[in-house]
Amino acid sequence: MSVYRVTDVIGTSTESWEAAARNAVETAASSVRELRVAEVVRQDVTIENGQVTSYRIRLAISFKYESTS
Repeated sequence: MSVYRVTDVIGTSTESWEAAARNAVETAASSVRELRVAEVVRQDVTIENGQVTSYRIRLAISFKYESTS
């Protein structure tokens, strides 16, 4: 039997939502083991002077709790 936790992370990129998602997952993976699934919760962009300057994506990521026994 397994137990998972789901938490939100936000990634940003000046290139694309895909790059923002990749940044979020890779950063989370550097400190959290057993990542399983990332679900897109929300996407938005920041705009300056009428131009898109960055992409932001909110992901719900799940990871497996490790057994202590």
